[in-house]
Amino acid sequence: MDSELTRTIILVLQILLALVLIAVVLLQVRGQGGGLFGGGDGSYRTRRGIEKTMFNFTIVLVIAFVATSIASVKVF
Repeated sequence: MDSELTRTIILVLQILLALVLIAVVLLQVRGQGGGLFGGGDGSYRTRRGIEKTMFNFTIVLVIAFVATSIASVKVF
């Protein structure tokens, strides 16, 4: 595969992952009822249902983003 094409694919994938990651994190914050920098109720509760799914999806997105970041360093 051409190196320019590889660079372009990695950069586009990294941008898309970043945008989806930002959206997922903002959806989680909105679902908790608190503000972005605080405002939580201070009590611990377990995640269930869609909340747990979103949390796990966020972890997968972070791992994919870090992997593409490492790949971009190796390619460039």
